[in-house]
Amino acid sequence: MRLDFAKSTQSTVGIEWELGLVDAATGQLCNVSDDILKKLELPAEEPFQIVGEFMLNTLELVTGVCHTVEEGLDQLATAGRRVLELASSDNMALFSQGTHPFAFGLHERISSGPRYQKLLNKTQYWAYQMLIYGVHAHIGLDHVAKAMPAVNYLIKYYPHMLALSASSPYWGGYDTGYASQRTLLFQQLPTTGLPFQFHNWSEYEHVVGDLMKVGIVDDVTEVRWDIRAVPRYGTVEQRACDGVATLEQVGAITALTQCLVHEAVGGDADALNDIDILPPWFVQENKWRAARYGLEAEVIIDSAGTEKLVTEHLNETLNRLEPIAEELGCAEQLGWVADMMRANTSSYRQRQQLQSKFGHRVDQEKLAHLVLDSAAETGHSIREWS
Repeated sequence: MRLDFAKSTQSTVGIEWELGLVDAATGQLCNVSDDILKKLELPAEEPFQIVGEFMLNTLELVTGVCHTVEEGLDQLATAGRRVLELASSDNMALFSQGTHPFAFGLHERISSGPRYQKLLNKTQYWAYQMLIYGVHAHIGLDHVAKAMPAVNYLIKYYPHMLALSASSPYWGGYDTGYASQRTLLFQQLPTTGLPFQFHNWSEYEHVVGDLMKVGIVDDVTEVRWDIRAVPRYGTVEQRACDGVATLEQVGAITALTQCLVHEAVGGDADALNDIDILPPWFVQENKWRAARYGLEAEVIIDSAGTEKLVTEHLNETLNRLEPIAEELGCAEQLGWVADMMRANTSSYRQRQQLQSKFGHRVDQEKLAHLVLDSAAETGHSIREWS
């Protein structure tokens, strides 16, 4: 089959930030996104969108096409303030970590939208486990020939981005032992999880055609891989990260994604360098290591099986990307990656605060404090952004 790939301006940015709606006193999820969306009155000229998601406890802030990461963060802040104004008046707050730590999925409500109801009907129990939040970054590509090389290159840095963002150690009130429980939950749905790797666009088109032929998907938008090409936008999308609490953290992840894509395919499409494709067994192991250990993971960085601590390789990568960040105008935001490494993961800080270990049942009141502390951090970040 043929998939038309929209032409974008190279290395432009789009950001999607998923936010949970929680009770400002209890930290419990509130299934009221439809009510908030009905009250929102966004001028038609606003470049961003505020949309519902699969579960009614979630809203997503979506930027327009941005030329810099800073422009995208400004849009997210403006959108966030609109939502906060309504949420606060109803004693709610905004929350973004990889999972909600104590909610029970079957108690939550699913959007009535046909696309989401179709997914619910197909996936049943696992659909109700999607008490998860993430950050996605789209990077524009000016030629379809760049799409698969960009995907393959980002896959090499999948564990780095996941490790940075890991914020979901708790699930159903228990310490899972993982830095990112969200990662393992989300891969249970069909056509989610790690992508396959292809040398060129025609190979990708062939596989999507097969998926449609046998009824796995009805269209390419239902291919929800963690790193994917998005034909209708002309982008490569990074969807590997847990939800993060602040705009600074969103900016760090987005800048890293933008710089990596530009490094790999920012030049002329006719002069693309060969991208080292990691064997799938290395890719799978890297994902698991980052989800399990966060920034303490040792990752496989090339097809020869070379291993390095993810923090060591990230520092090398940041140094290498500095000139590209200057060129793209995201040097400040890329510098925030180092700040995230110094602070260690949200997962690590949560465990330190509660002094929990794998298998521990954690008091719900303590987990509620974690939720509300994170929500306060998010609210402050949005309100004080300038």
